[in-house]
Amino acid sequence: MSETSERNKATLEAANEAVARGDNEGFLAFCTDDTRWEFVGERTLEGKEAVRRWMETAYAEPPRFSVAHMVAEGEFVVAIGRIATKDEGGATADSPYCDVWQFRDGKMAGLRAFVIRTGSEGEEDNAARPSRLPAQ
Repeated sequence: MSETSERNKATLEAANEAVARGDNEGFLAFCTDDTRWEFVGERTLEGKEAVRRWMETAYAEPPRFSVAHMVAEGEFVVAIGRIATKDEGGATADSPYCDVWQFRDGKMAGLRAFVIRTGSEGEEDNAARPSRLPAQ
């Protein structure tokens, strides 16, 4: 793996640690001012301020997530895992996700997020559970 790929992967890991602590501003420090987030099939956020406003609501309580696989190549890092967030009613939604991050000058400049909304945490939904990929 290239030095750039390793650095970008480490940046994403540090950003994820910040958001898990509830430090949204710490997370945003890793993003470019013109960052663009596309939640595929849902919405697109343009710029750091739009992401900040979204995080204030969506991450009012820090999300819990686990990353099963992280793959980095050049300016891209792909993270596959599960995320648990609280909805507006206070119910926890546990969702598999695949995030494709694009970096520019060492910062997160773009996101294409594929999130599958399943039921509330604890609901059995094996069809939506990602399969375990064999270790390489």
